[in-house]
Amino acid sequence: MDVYNQLAKYPVFTIGEVEKLVGNPKTAYSQLNRLMKKGLIKKIRKNIYSVVNPVTGQIVATRYQIACAVTDTAYISHHSALEYYGLANQVFYEVYVSSETKFNTFEYDHMTYKYVASRMQEGIVIAKNTTGVRITDLERTVIDSIRDYNKIGGFEEILNCLEGSHYLDEAKLLRYLALYNTQGLYQRVGYLLQHYQNEMQLSNNFINCCKEKIGESRRYLSNDSNARSIYSSEWKLMIPEGLFKITEQGGEIL
Repeated sequence: MDVYNQLAKYPVFTIGEVEKLVGNPKTAYSQLNRLMKKGLIKKIRKNIYSVVNPVTGQIVATRYQIACAVTDTAYISHHSALEYYGLANQVFYEVYVSSETKFNTFEYDHMTYKYVASRMQEGIVIAKNTTGVRITDLERTVIDSIRDYNKIGGFEEILNCLEGSHYLDEAKLLRYLALYNTQGLYQRVGYLLQHYQNEMQLSNNFINCCKEKIGESRRYLSNDSNARSIYSSEWKLMIPEGLFKITEQGGEIL
């Protein structure tokens, strides 16, 4: 049996997969060590391996497939999910991995894999056309990114990502907001998405649902204490001045 070709069917694998192929643990470790010495397999971290493409010399696993193999409940979230969907303005050398089981941050091939505590199991989907990738759907990704804006490069990066979104399912948005059930999150989400309401085909009912949940407290959209702010009485939010000015080559647009 050609163990290498059999393992090449898996973007990432553990010693357990090797053992299933060869029949016993001792032979599995022997075969794995032999292939690693030949440079045909590389160890990513403890009990996570990937085969090497002999043409490129690189492992076949993508950073997303590696991330989802870290734990049994791991999935891509936050800015990493926005990158996967092609919406991110910046390329990060960090992968945000949500999981029910905690793991230590680790690096592989100049990429840092960071643990984020999984807050819910809803809104996680199997990525299409990519083996072994679990990821938050776009609506949950937007909610999570606004909730944890410090994890995706701040609000300017959020706005750049939102600019590229042309439709959001408001029923899903409201469902995830209800699960988090945080007044401040309703404020942030409602205020930001109202700006893109027409482009994202969001109804007035969605905006009003957010307004009904914001309570009476005045809050800051951002915790940047150095930013000059203006007050939105509609949302009871202090907003960084010029938030929606996005710098582009050739000038600024409103």
